[in-house]
This record gives sequence, structure tokens and C-alpha cells, in this order.
Amino acid sequence: MSRGDSSVMRNRMWIENRTWIVLAVLLAIPSFASRAAAAPSAFFAAPQSASGTQSPASVDTDRDEEATEMEQDRQDQEQEKRDREQERRDREQEKRDREQEKLDREQERLERFNELYENGREALDEDRYDRAESKFDELAQLNGPQTDAALYWKAYAENRLGKRDTALASIAELKRRFPQSRWQKDASALEIEVRQSSGNPVQPGGQKDNDLRMLALHGIMNSDPERAIPLLGKVLENGSASPKERSQALFVLAQSGSPQAREVLGKIARGQSNPDLQSKAIQYLAMFGGADSRKTLAEVYASSSDPSIKRAILRAYMIGGDRERLFEAAKNEKNDDLKREAIRQLGLVHAQSELQQLYRSDNSPAVRRELLQAFFLAGDAPKLLEAAQNEKDPELRRTAIRNLGLIHSDDSAKALQSIYAKESDRGVKEEVLNSFFLQGNAAAIVAIARNEKDPELKRTAVSKLSIMQSKEATDYLMEILQKN
Repeated sequence: MSRGDSSVMRNRMWIENRTWIVLAVLLAIPSFASRAAAAPSAFFAAPQSASGTQSPASVDTDRDEEATEMEQDRQDQEQEKRDREQERRDREQEKRDREQEKLDREQERLERFNELYENGREALDEDRYDRAESKFDELAQLNGPQTDAALYWKAYAENRLGKRDTALASIAELKRRFPQSRWQKDASALEIEVRQSSGNPVQPGGQKDNDLRMLALHGIMNSDPERAIPLLGKVLENGSASPKERSQALFVLAQSGSPQAREVLGKIARGQSNPDLQSKAIQYLAMFGGADSRKTLAEVYASSSDPSIKRAILRAYMIGGDRERLFEAAKNEKNDDLKREAIRQLGLVHAQSELQQLYRSDNSPAVRRELLQAFFLAGDAPKLLEAAQNEKDPELRRTAIRNLGLIHSDDSAKALQSIYAKESDRGVKEEVLNSFFLQGNAAAIVAIARNEKDPELKRTAVSKLSIMQSKEATDYLMEILQKN
């Protein structure tokens, strides 16, 4: 070995010796030794801990929790959507309820007017003039559509009671307030009679026996119509004749069937008298007339602008079974109330084919709602079922279901069960429950309550069962109590 190589070896050995000396010194220090001993443990512990949080079981658990949260969020969103939809339906229903309440109040008001008028007329027929005066006075003060008629009959009753001045005052009020009234002619005739009899006391026992008079006229009508018709005409034109006497005169004319009598009846139906007599003439034409009478009614309908007269003619068509003219009115009438009246009368004559044609051609929700009512009147359960299943308008579907429930039959019950099973709309399902309730079909409601998963619908079903007096309902309610 050369001298230089020996020198390099010595230096390397010296460095190695010093390194081991330093390590020995450091290991001799307790704190450093403990840290050095703990370092491998800490080094290996960290990966072990990290490996524990990322184990497959932990990952699956996290995923399950995330999926559960997502599913809950989805369900919450769907529930919120259903709640908003229910709130919308509730608002719409409240609006419809308010509108219906308004219509009901108006209908009640009109019915009150009609009740007072009919009560007053009945009192006149029974010669109870004090009661008649009271009823017509009350009606006149309400300022309804029959005020002019009420004033006339009030004056008539007052004249029969001997209250001449009061009767003249009532006639003057009628003429002043209603110068265009069709009661003007009768009022003028009554005024002449009142003035002529002023100062003369009323003699109840001296009054003519109207019943005997009408019996005599009826007998003459049978034996000699040409002589009787002018006499009956005078009764009809007599402003002091009682309502009963005039109605009897019209009845005798209508029964005769003679061309002359039919002509007089037609003139009155066209409005050549007061509205009361016109309505009676229309009614009698429908009851006793043939093709000519129906033609007269059609002409009056086309020329009249009075809704009450047109409504009377529509009802006369129903009495006469004139489906063709009712169908024509239902198609072409511009007045919504009269259009609905024509549809209603079509239902009463069981004109199923005509009603179905109207339903196909008219998309108005209001008209279709009336048609669904008419289908019920006509007993057309298949059409109601079709509407309940296929109608796009939810409100019309509910109307169809409601009317289907009013038809108490096994077929309608089966149809309702089928609708409920396939339906997803909660409002429609509630209507089905209501229809079962109207039918008194507790068994069907119990079956729904047993299987319904929606808690609100189940609660609705149970609430209806709670007020149904049936064995099926009671047994199921007891079953609920025993389980809870």
C-alpha cells in the first residue's frame, strides 16, 4: 500500500469512529432516547389511524347516510309541492265557496219574493184579503222584481176590504213608479171600479159567486163555444176579477181545443195581458196544445226579451217533452242563466244524446258543470264515469265524481272504487270519499282506510266513518281503539 492510500484509510476510519461516538452520546441522553423510541410508534400509528377512517364499512355507512339525506330531501320537496298544490286548491275552493254563497243569498232572496207573492195569491183565492194585503205590502217594500205586481194586488185586496182611498194610493204609486209596467192596463181598470164604488159599502153577501159563474161558463163552452169565448174574454180583461177566476177562465179556454179559444190563449201568451196571465197561458199551451201550440211558444220565445217569460217557456217545453226546442235553446241561447235552464230541462226529459252532444261541443267549464248536473238528472251514469276518468279540469272531475256518488247503484260504487285506486290527486280522492259518504257506503270507506298510506286521506276516511251510523263503521272504529 502506498503512503497516500494509507493516509486516506486513516481519515475514513477517523470519521466513522467519530460518528459512532456522537450517536452513542445522543442515545445516552434520556429525553432523546424516549423520543427516538416513540418516533417509530408515532410513525406507524398515524397510518393505522388514517387507515381506520377509510375502511370499507365506514365508507358504506357514509354513503348510506348521504343517500338517506337525499331521499329525505326529495320527500320533503314532494311534500312541499303537495302542500302548495293543496293550498292552491283550497284557495280556489274558498273562492268558489264565496261565489256560491253569494249566489245562494241571491237565490234565497228571490225565493223569499216568490214565497210572499204565492202566499198573497193564495190568500186572494181564499178570500182572505187582509192577509193578502199584508203579504203584498211586505213584498212591495222589498223593492224586488215583482214590486209592480205586488202594488196591483195590494190595491185589489184593499178595494175588497173597502179601503178605497188606500187602494187608489197603491194604484197611483204603481203608475208613478212603473209607467212601462204591463200591470198598467189592469191597474186602470181597477181604478175605474174603485172610483165607481167609492161611497158604497162593501157587501160580502152580495158579491157574485165566482164558482157558480165559472161552472156556467164551462157548460156554455161545451155546448156553444162561440157564445162562451167572448164571455171568457171579458173575465180575462176585467181588472176586478180575482186571480182564481181569471185562471179558471184560461183553463176553460185551454181545454176547449177550438181554434177561437186557441187564438185567445195565444194572444195572452204573446203578452197581451199581465205577466201572471201570460205565464198561465204558456203553461196551458204546453199542457193541452199540439204542434200549433208549440209553434206559438217558439214564436213567443224568439220575440220576448223577458227572462222570466223565456224561463216559463223552457219549462213548458219540458212539460210538453219538446226536446228539439230545448236542445236549440241550450245551443244558441246567449243568456247564461237561460242556457243553464235549458240544459237542466233537457236533463229532466232524459235527453241523454242531446246532452252528450253539448258536452262534446262546448268547452266552457260553467256549461260543462251544468251538463254534469243534467247527466245526473237524466240518470246517465256512464257519461258521468267517463267525465270522472277523462276530464282534464280537476274541478269538473270532482263534480262528475260527486254526481256519480248521488247515483246509488252497485255500478257507480264499483266505478268510484276504480277511480280511487288509479288516482294520484289527493283532491279527487277526497271527492271519492265524499261520494261514498253520500252513498252511505261505509264498507268502501273502511276498505280505503285499511289500505291508505297517506295519513291525511286515512284521517279523512276515519272522520267520515265516525259520523256514519253503520255496523261496518262502528266495527272498524272499535278496531282502531283496540290497536291503540
